[in-house]
Parts: sequence; C-alpha cells; structure tokens
Amino acid sequence: MSLFKKRIQPKDLADTDLVLASLGGNHDAFGEVVSRYQSLLCSLAYAAVGDIKHSEDIAQEAFVEAWRKLDTLREPEKLKSWLCGILRFKVSRYRRTAASQPTEQAGEIIEQTAEQTSIDDAAIQEQQQALLWQTLEKLPDTYREPLILFYREQRSVEHVACELELSEDAVKQRLSRGRKVLQQAMLSFVEDALEKTKPGAAFTLAVLVSISSVTAPKAKAAAFSAGAAQTGTLFKWASLLTVAASFSGVIGSFFSVRASLALSRTQRERRAVIKIVALYFLAAAVYVASLFLLKYAALASATYRDIYALGSQLIVLGFIAAYLLLLRYMLTSQPRLRAQERLRLPQAFNHPHDQAGAQRREYKSRLSLFGVPFIHFKLGMPEMGDKPALGWIAGGDKAYGLVFAWGGLAVAPISVGIVSIGLVTVGALGLGLMAAGTVAVGVIGFGASAIAYKAYGSLSALGWESAFSGGFAIAKEAAIAPLPFAKFVNNEQASRIVNLTALDQNYLWVLGAITVLVIVPAVWHSNKVRSSMAANIKP
Repeated sequence: MSLFKKRIQPKDLADTDLVLASLGGNHDAFGEVVSRYQSLLCSLAYAAVGDIKHSEDIAQEAFVEAWRKLDTLREPEKLKSWLCGILRFKVSRYRRTAASQPTEQAGEIIEQTAEQTSIDDAAIQEQQQALLWQTLEKLPDTYREPLILFYREQRSVEHVACELELSEDAVKQRLSRGRKVLQQAMLSFVEDALEKTKPGAAFTLAVLVSISSVTAPKAKAAAFSAGAAQTGTLFKWASLLTVAASFSGVIGSFFSVRASLALSRTQRERRAVIKIVALYFLAAAVYVASLFLLKYAALASATYRDIYALGSQLIVLGFIAAYLLLLRYMLTSQPRLRAQERLRLPQAFNHPHDQAGAQRREYKSRLSLFGVPFIHFKLGMPEMGDKPALGWIAGGDKAYGLVFAWGGLAVAPISVGIVSIGLVTVGALGLGLMAAGTVAVGVIGFGASAIAYKAYGSLSALGWESAFSGGFAIAKEAAIAPLPFAKFVNNEQASRIVNLTALDQNYLWVLGAITVLVIVPAVWHSNKVRSSMAANIKP
C-alpha cells in the first residue's frame, strides 16, 4: 500500500511530468501545478495591483489561460517562467482597464472587499488592507516583490531566491533595503497581514472548478511518449478507484444475478433473470446519463441552474425508488416463478441439489453463539417459504447478520448488498450512519450520489451541513463543486466546513477497500454457485 501511495504522489513529480499529464486532460495533475505556484503568482499579482481579491482573480485567470494554452508550452521544464509571463500580461491588461475606468474600478474594489470580509473570517479588514498597501506602495518593485514573497512563503531567503531566480545575496540585499524603507511602526502589522493573505486549498479548488467546463488542451506528440503515458496512468488510478467504488454496488448486483442465472433450470427462469439484470442496468444508465446531461446543461446556462439542481435530486430519488422496487420484484417473483416451474416441468428439478431441504442449497456453520450460527449462507435459488439467511455473518438474497451481511437485501451493522442497511453500509443503495455506494444515504455519505449530513458525491451531493461533488452540490452551510448551492461556496470557509482532508490520498484506499468488499464476495459467491450447484445439471 505504501509503495503505491508513493508512486502516485503528484508533489514528487517534476514540472515536466505534470505538464505532460495535464496535456492529456488530467485535472489532478494541473491541480498540483496550481498548488505549487499559486503563492508565487498571487504574490506577484498583489505586488503589482495592491489588492488581495483582485490579485487572486488575476492569478486565477492566469492559471485558466495556462490550461487553455498548455499545448503552446514548448519547453515544459520552463513552466514557472511561462506562468509568470502569463501573469504579468494579465496584470498589464488589468492596469490598462483600471486606468481607463478609475471611478468604476475603485467602487468595485470597495464592494468586493466588503463582500470578501463578510464571507471569510480570515480576510483582512478593509481599513487594514488599505493601510497595508499604503505602506507597501512606497517600495520600488525591486524591493516589494521579494518582501511580499518572503513573508508569504515560509520566511525563507533560499525559497525567494529560487522563485525570483536571483542569488541569495541579492535577495538579502533587497530585503534589507526594503525593510529600511518601511516605517518601523508598520513592520509587524505588514508581516502578519501578508501571512494571513496566503492563498490556500480554496484557491486551487477555484481554479479546478473554473477549468472543469473548459476543453482540455490538445496533447502534442510528446505527450504520448512513454513517459507521458506512465505519468498519466498514475493520476488516472485515483479516478478509476472513485468510479469503481461508486459503482461497485451495480457490479456486485451483476455477479449476484449471474449466480441466479446459474441456478436457473428452465428457459422462463433464465429469461426472468436476464430481465432483472437488464432493468437494474437500465436504471443505472438512465440515472448516470441524466445527471451528466443536467450538469452540462447547467454549466452552459446560469439562468436555470436552480431548476437543474432540483432535477438532479429528483433523478437521485427516482434511482432510489427504482432499485427498491426492482429488489422487491426480484425477491417476490423468483420464488413464485420457481414454484410454478416445479409444477409445469417437474423433470427439470430431478437433481438432488434442487430438492427441498438439500444440504448443498445452503451453508450453516456448526459453531453458534447465543443460538445463532456463526456463518449462514444461502446458495440455492430462493423457494416459496424460504427464510432469510440469519447468522453473525450471513449471505443470501435476504441476509440478516448480527455483525456482517451480504446479499440482495443485507441488514447488519456492517452490510454489503444491492440494498444495504446498517451502521456501515456499501451497496447500489446504502442506508446507514456511514454509507457508500452508487447512492449513499446516511450521516456521512460517499458515492456517485450522496444524501447525508456530510455528503461527498462524484455526480451529485445533497448535504445538511456540507456537500462536495464533481457536479451538483447542495447544502445548508458549505458546498464545493462546479455547481454549488450553499451559504459558503468554493472558498476557504467552505473548504474548512467540508473538511477536504477527508478526500486526501488516504481516501483512495478507503475507496479501494469498498470496491474489494463489494465485488470480491459477489464474485466468490457466483463462482461457488456455478461450480457446486450447476456443474452436474444439464441445461
């Protein structure tokens, strides 16, 4: 695990590798570029325009422009210089615009500063910011840029020298002269204020949200070299794990029904199983396609975004209703059809495995605790009058476990199923305190869609406190997404409430564990049924 984690750490990759991966359209790679150079660009922009909010806007525009034109970067190893060039062009254009509309620009600065203050408790107050710039404005650019970088970037002369491509002696000299120009009474205030303005995770996220609807740069031939392919593959593992975990419930459903197909003894039973499989996957396909269409429609038109957001949640509720109805239909129709086929074609059920009470139709351990078997698994096709599997560890079409349950309907403290109910649940539809699956409903929910107190969804998230999503995110307090709806959206305050540390590199291993927990038992059960219950039976 530790080896894999080291391999996919973006921060360990060189600029060239990040550029090559980004050229393939990988947002994670470009996110590392933003994180690596956001302080530099924001600091240079602030040193030029003297306004924190506008400097961050200019830096964001520079990163978005870099994403669009990444295929024009002929020397990826010079990424930092190239980004600084784009930033200085944006600053120059901003100054020309501000000079042509001074009154309007001044009013806009005051208005946006007040808005930022009300949103983020950590923002510098308007009067403090004005006083800060009044002091820094007295410095020549030669001294201002190193000074700002020094107090925003770990107070390291070596780091400033590297960023500005100067010698350490030159940096020390400029810092010394710059400090002398500053009024001594203002020095401690300036240091503290600059440190508080350093861009954080929300800045990186805002850039990624901005480029989410921008077409990826066309990769040059070099991007398809062996090195680029390897780097891109490392980043794609994260996306693959997210998709696999989110849809593992659907995959598990397939293998569960595949086992039912192996247990079928007549053409009508086989057709019934195929019909159920088709309906499950049709519901999932409609759900995914509809959410994607709504997402891109909302990104294209801001006018009806509220309606699209409401529509996204109606689609999620429709998926929940569809899977509950399909599960109920499967659990009731299969035993009824089996009873009919026994009367219609009794010769199809002559094998000892298919007789009522046959031992090979289930596995029940001799070991029990408080009268409940330690392990109880149902292997045969459900029959009329069959009771659910019940054990400390249980599995079957309907399984109730005192510790763990797996199956079509699984109810246990830890449950995995098409529909799972418990404390920790994984499934196509998971209902629990901590739920994961295609749709997860709980206190904390992870899935393609999540409905929870804290909701994390790749397609949509509906949270009471917070929501994080790659599509729609709706919450009372905080939302981070391309399409957010909440009190705080896509800023530092939202980042703290959402708690993005829950989505760091370690979360990938949680997704991997969920995927294994769902798919592996389903594959084992399917293979066990096919080998022990169907091998000696003629179709």
